[in-house]
Amino acid sequence: MKQPCVYLLANRRNGTLYVGVTSDLIKRVWEHKNHVVEGFTKKYGVDRLVWYELHQTMESAIGREKAIKEWKRAWKLALIEKTNPEWDDLYERLL
Repeated sequence: MKQPCVYLLANRRNGTLYVGVTSDLIKRVWEHKNHVVEGFTKKYGVDRLVWYELHQTMESAIGREKAIKEWKRAWKLALIEKTNPEWDDLYERLL
């Protein structure tokens, strides 16, 4: 799945959230799930893909990521709940 993408990870329903951007969603989420990279997601166990959005360009994906990072937490939760009300891990659906 090589395409610019913005994504949200959580450690559990209504838990800790992480907003990221990538051009290879499957690979990047695998890295989060296997704690390959040091940092926030490894420290807090944030590895459940709960939302993602595909983009035509990396520039638009980065712009959207920056915008979402500025959002209030309630807006991020609403974004997830709109398309994934059960907070399922969407990673398996990508494979």
